Amino acid sequence: MIKRLLFFFLFPLSVHAQDTYPYSFQQDSVFIRDNYEKSEYQIVMRDGVKLFTQVYAPKDQTKSHPILLQRTPYSCRPYGLTEYRRRIGPNPYLLRDGYIVVYQDVRGRYASEGKFVEMTPHLDKKATPKDIDEASDTYDTIDWLVKNIANNNGKVGQWGTSYPGFFASAGALSGHTALKASSPQAPMADLRRDDAFHNGAFMLAANFGFYPYFQDQSVPIKEDPEPYFEVKNPDGYDFFLHTVGTTQNTETGFYKGRNSYYHENFEHPDYDDHWRRRNLLPHLRGIQHAVLVVGGWYDAEDLYGTFHTYQAIEQQNPGIPNRVVIGPWTHGGWGGRSGQTLGDVDFGSKVSPYFQEKIEAPFFRHYLADEGGTYDLPEATVFETGANRWRTFDTYPPKGLKTKQLYLQGDGKLSFDPPTAAKSNSTFVSDPNHPVPYSGKINDPVISSYMVEDQRFASQRPDVLTFATDTLTADLTLAGAIEAMLKVSTTGTDADWVVKVIDVYPVNMPRSSRRSEVVMGGYQQLVRSEIIRGKYRNDPAKPQPFQPNVVTDVSVELQDVLHTFKKGHRVMVQIQSSCFPWADRNPQKFMDIFKAQPGDYQTATHKVYHQKGAMSFLKVGVLGGDR
Repeated sequence: MIKRLLFFFLFPLSVHAQDTYPYSFQQDSVFIRDNYEKSEYQIVMRDGVKLFTQVYAPKDQTKSHPILLQRTPYSCRPYGLTEYRRRIGPNPYLLRDGYIVVYQDVRGRYASEGKFVEMTPHLDKKATPKDIDEASDTYDTIDWLVKNIANNNGKVGQWGTSYPGFFASAGALSGHTALKASSPQAPMADLRRDDAFHNGAFMLAANFGFYPYFQDQSVPIKEDPEPYFEVKNPDGYDFFLHTVGTTQNTETGFYKGRNSYYHENFEHPDYDDHWRRRNLLPHLRGIQHAVLVVGGWYDAEDLYGTFHTYQAIEQQNPGIPNRVVIGPWTHGGWGGRSGQTLGDVDFGSKVSPYFQEKIEAPFFRHYLADEGGTYDLPEATVFETGANRWRTFDTYPPKGLKTKQLYLQGDGKLSFDPPTAAKSNSTFVSDPNHPVPYSGKINDPVISSYMVEDQRFASQRPDVLTFATDTLTADLTLAGAIEAMLKVSTTGTDADWVVKVIDVYPVNMPRSSRRSEVVMGGYQQLVRSEIIRGKYRNDPAKPQPFQPNVVTDVSVELQDVLHTFKKGHRVMVQIQSSCFPWADRNPQKFMDIFKAQPGDYQTATHKVYHQKGAMSFLKVGVLGGDR
């Protein structure tokens, strides 16, 4: 969500971004003070609640200007007419185009009145002024702006990343005729699937680290509240395992009932109506303007929201200009100065300024400022990792994908050929008191670079199964979603299943040119991973226990990829039953894990089958040829 953005906020396309970022924060800050005038307003919504709004308007009053709006729960500070942001708008290229840039504290957050509701449920029908949601608040805000801000051209665009991305998606449903363009970026779409949980597994470290600062408020404020507690242990694995202990203790020992948003997870462990009402995707229909959905392959928070927001808008709003851009970014990384590297991986060019100048700025410029100009951005602009190049497609997922199965085999093999053994399985013992770490590095709580991290630390553990292909004799490009179809058994009555897809580099790969201590020979780069809490394997709303030692189907939906495993590399799959403290621990017994006590966490033996009649495989899309 949300977590890192608290800090983040303070074609074939072969053209590379310029070697140096053209504008510094200091240059932007001076430009804003020289060219913009700041105003502050309390805009009254239809139910009488006032929302605090800041307007940065160009001093040039000789022409009309379009409006760019961001609605945020993270504060539109700095407050006060003499205090200016160092940078306004989505990027510094747009800053120089002369937009009226508007920031608003959403209902119940910071300087705005009202009650904040986590991912406000959308109301398809609003019978009275009391029936409000984020679409209605966006409508009322836009209506006030176009009627009251001088020298606007009557056209409004909106953008936002993460939680503000949700507000951009919800605002797209406002139906206001002045709204011409929306860009939900890494948008939260289904709270239980995006941020709070992944397939039923609680995202422990991220949620625990976010809500000390994201608190209930009863009156408008302009300063951050004091956190409930501080974590001083830099080793997140050690802290969560030995100081926090159980998931229950995060509430009883730390939050202590002080944060209703955090406590909602404890009250609703299953996918019930509470979560269904916070799924915006079914409501994304009736949109009548242009949309640009943006996300990053290595977004640890809202990759699900990115793809499913694009897909929902595409399917439910035929004919509108709806585009998607996916780059090799972490959460919000497209707003940065480079984007060329992540952890030990180099993508070959500064992809962030390229996106800002060549894609994002022209999008808003065309729909808000240009009169009758042409605009030819393809349906999908996607960065192909591994090959390190931009690709464009007229549909997404790309046309021409061939669905294939990558089968797990005995002796740790991985192959497109099905297994032939009559009996074959791989066994490991999972001990929740010694869980597999999500990262081999000491960090607190979650670092985004884990999504490309070397997995050799995990391969060395006996509770991680590893399967790999032979050395590839030609490039292999996987595109679209990956689904792991596993045949498993366990001696317990519940288990988590983590599946990782990995790019194994040749052993003769030279050391990192940026960090000579990094050995790239044999590097096991994580490409995609996902978890499922096994009791939700059939229905996220109705948990079911495993029958001990009974072969059971478990499918794990991994998010999309566009990755080329180069000739000389290998494809690897790892399977494990913990990924801590990224996800909380499963006691491996069927129960409400939010109520689990230390004695409930028990060792279990798991088997993954790869034999005739019980095959485990990954269903993948293979993309062939250049396009």
